[in-house]
Amino acid sequence: MLLKNILFGGGSASVFSAPLRQNTIKTLIKTLSHSDSLSHLKGVGPKVLERLNKLGLNCIQDVLFYLPYRYEDRTQIVPIGALRQGQSALFEGTIDYTNIAFTKKGRHRRMLLLHLSDGTGSIILRFFYFNKQQQQALVAGVKLRCFGDVRFGAASLEIVHPEYSQLNQSKVTPVEEVLTPVYHTTEGVSQLLLRRLSEQCLQLLNSETLLPDYLSTKLFKQKEYYSLEDALHYVHRPPVGANISQLAEGRHGSQVRLIFEELLAQHLSLQILRLNNQKNMAEKLKSENHLLYKFIQSLPFELTRAQHRVNQSILKDLESGIPMMRLVQGDVGSGKTVVAALACLKAVESNMQAAIMAPTEILAEQHYANFRNWFEPLGLSVVWLSGQVKGKKRAQVLQRIKNDDAQIIVGTHALFQEEVEYNRLALAITDEQHRFGVQQRMALAKKAVTSKNRIKKQADRPALAHQLIMTATPIPRSLAMTAYADLDYSVIDELPPGRKPVTTVVIPEQRRDEILSRIEKACAQGKQAYWVCTLVEESESLQCQAAEDTAQKLKQLLVDIKVGLIHGRLKSVEKESLMAAFKAGDIQLLVATTVIEVGVDVPNASLMIIENAERLGLSQLHQLRGRVGRGKESSHCVLMFKSPLSDHAKERLAIMRKTNSGFEIARKDLQLRGPGEVLGTRQTGLVQLKIADIVRDEYLLDDVKLAARQMLEESPEEVQALINRWVGSAQQYVKVG
Repeated sequence: MLLKNILFGGGSASVFSAPLRQNTIKTLIKTLSHSDSLSHLKGVGPKVLERLNKLGLNCIQDVLFYLPYRYEDRTQIVPIGALRQGQSALFEGTIDYTNIAFTKKGRHRRMLLLHLSDGTGSIILRFFYFNKQQQQALVAGVKLRCFGDVRFGAASLEIVHPEYSQLNQSKVTPVEEVLTPVYHTTEGVSQLLLRRLSEQCLQLLNSETLLPDYLSTKLFKQKEYYSLEDALHYVHRPPVGANISQLAEGRHGSQVRLIFEELLAQHLSLQILRLNNQKNMAEKLKSENHLLYKFIQSLPFELTRAQHRVNQSILKDLESGIPMMRLVQGDVGSGKTVVAALACLKAVESNMQAAIMAPTEILAEQHYANFRNWFEPLGLSVVWLSGQVKGKKRAQVLQRIKNDDAQIIVGTHALFQEEVEYNRLALAITDEQHRFGVQQRMALAKKAVTSKNRIKKQADRPALAHQLIMTATPIPRSLAMTAYADLDYSVIDELPPGRKPVTTVVIPEQRRDEILSRIEKACAQGKQAYWVCTLVEESESLQCQAAEDTAQKLKQLLVDIKVGLIHGRLKSVEKESLMAAFKAGDIQLLVATTVIEVGVDVPNASLMIIENAERLGLSQLHQLRGRVGRGKESSHCVLMFKSPLSDHAKERLAIMRKTNSGFEIARKDLQLRGPGEVLGTRQTGLVQLKIADIVRDEYLLDDVKLAARQMLEESPEEVQALINRWVGSAQQYVKVG
């Protein structure tokens, strides 16, 4: 308590004026660490500390790296006559008169209106919430200093609930000497509190021992170099004349220095995961590849050059003895499943097991059907396991997996449940990886530890299954370099020959009759179509109900067309039967929820109708569109929308109409939604970036990779401290247990 009083007592500048007191403070500061609790700071009692903790502010370092997201200029007084609509400004004026008004919605809601002027112009201050004391104090003749957002009122410029203070007519009140930072707040934590805390922490920052600087000019090669202390001071308290628009865009040198360090910490955290993985063991899958080449020769098509290239990278990983962690990315229809099949054959021919995990039953069932068709003629056993496999049948499947009677196991989340015991699991394939958390992927990979194989004997080097992670969602370079720095990364950047781009049109729902005519014409020509139903609500039951209603209406309107219905709540047997009927042509129009987003492959389906398309994100629209265009016929996608459209919805639909490129769509999706939405919060700590923006700051990533390599080689003892500073609790996403 004595330390707090000496350091922060009174909060005045005079505390730091006397040389003796300054030396005493320097000595005492050295007893504080960046990791010390915020309870050492003035104004932080138990209740305030609890609220700060909810914001993720637990220690002094947390406050220093809790950065403003915008700034206000309170360094100069703006004449009222110079105020403009949309401007945030500091101004002074004298109250001419006040009055009470009432809202148009009824006389029950009063408003206090203050009419201010300064000789250059006038403005109204509007208060919806006020008390009797305010009304008595704010009277004609009182001079106020105000700050707020200017807008057009009914008759003149006005500000609703401005910040204000009463001025002494005979005394000059100084303005701020720096730009005012604006922080993200929560209930019980005000801007004023955060500014006071950051001010105290910035004073402590003058101590060299408080916050070590790990980023030297040798690592950071940008034009402007700021020390960590200078960068934090500038970002928290930009001086008079600082370029607010430059700060808003994250382009100031002080920000770039901090952005670089944050990206470096993120990259290092994933590199540590990669290095930890390399300490583990995996089976060396040494085989002659006879099955693999036999399978390739049996295919009714030739592999693309991209598929051959990615396959060679995978085979090299599988033969290394170090657990493979490879992400294979390819646009819809690029042939990732065949590449996964080749990896499975490598495992099986090496007398080991392979498991393929998909996020939905429909996608998993599609893989199961494909793998059975491909592998059973080769004499291989393929089994199916999902949450819907129960009772005696489940017990039989589990026994087959345990006894090695199952060589390839296909399923959903059920594959990594505790009761599932593999005999010799060597390869774990995860499809549509963004639907799973890192821990879920690792739970399946760790099933190799219980396998009855020779690598289990070396307890000092844990055994993991090789991991092949697949996604049909194209990943922009910036996202791949940051979110997946722990993985090797392969791209199938080539579609099979003969594929024609899908033509996309955007049509309002008022033209539904035209769409129905289009379906009738397509089905009369022997083609098939999808009709996808969406809802704003996430409820699966509501989505299914909407699909059922739509299917019933379409049956009444399209009496000569065979209409089928599929959704996530059907039993596995029902879904499998429906998809088989659609694939065989017995169903001409398939009504579905977004459950068909991935995995459904019916080459004869050449028309896709997506109802309420404005409700879906770019990546999901692209995935759905990818269900057509898989045959040799020209295909079409109709995006039907309900007016009025928001600006974002218009932009999304326009992008879909302009391009079929998954990479271009993914880049736009990342710009619109950010990495947290694109990847899912379970996948990565990127959603917790404090100042960096992986789209805006992509130009730094190559230098970040070089700096990370250099830091690991030359100062490895500082790596974990830097990771802790920026990544903190988000590091749980990248740890291997």
